[in-house]
Amino acid sequence: MKGEDGTYSWGFTEKPTKEKAEEYIKDGALWNGGVFAYKLSYVLSKSKKLLGTADYDTLFSTYDKLKKISFDYAVVEQETSIEVLRYSGTWKDLGTWNTLTEAMEECAVGDVRFNEKCSNVHAINELGVPILIMGCKDIVVSASPEGILVSDKEQSSYIKPFVDDIDQQIMFAEKSWGSYRVLDVEEDSMTVKVTLNPGHKMNYHSHEKRDEIWNVIHGTGRTIVDGMEQPVKAGDVITMSAGCKHTVIADTELQLIEVQLGTDINVADKKKYDAI
Repeated sequence: MKGEDGTYSWGFTEKPTKEKAEEYIKDGALWNGGVFAYKLSYVLSKSKKLLGTADYDTLFSTYDKLKKISFDYAVVEQETSIEVLRYSGTWKDLGTWNTLTEAMEECAVGDVRFNEKCSNVHAINELGVPILIMGCKDIVVSASPEGILVSDKEQSSYIKPFVDDIDQQIMFAEKSWGSYRVLDVEEDSMTVKVTLNPGHKMNYHSHEKRDEIWNVIHGTGRTIVDGMEQPVKAGDVITMSAGCKHTVIADTELQLIEVQLGTDINVADKKKYDAI
């Protein structure tokens, strides 16, 4: 941006007004594609400064209480040390389901079947059951553990307010250590399938308000329960009472069914300890 002294300085403005955008363009400003690059240590320090913590579990358990503000407004507009690089390649914003389908090489991802009457239909299926679509035109279908979307492609751009009104248990997540999928939720229990990548482990932790049972269904590893380590393999069952310190370490890819039992099951009920 051009200053009063005629020199240029870098800065960022999110969604400027039409008048301000015209002023920026006249001064030779660049239009940003919304791609930011930074060191992990930088964004962790910003989290500590703006949110009071950079700890994942704390952020996860208090996420619903955080101020609703985008990264662009909260961080980038306030940044004083920033540079921009020109990009001469192609760019496409995949911010809506409609634009995502335009970039898909195939009409379907996952187990999806169409009959011959379908036209301009795209579907993504992350569930373990088939989807059959018949006689539909210009729609997108997305099925995941979080929910199912069936929408006219044009209308799919207006999904956000409806999603914001949905308050639901997170049913699936991929992590650096593996993934988990919630299989069943009852009033006094929750059943989760956990997959640990080889060489990874859970934090050494305990819960005050729930018991846990691990049923190992694939792979080999080790558990540590209240300081005692033992090898585990498919078919083994490990039980942990409330207050018990525990972790599991994957020697190979390790899959287990975790059954949580308690009247107050929530992500905040977790106390971490130093690794053994």
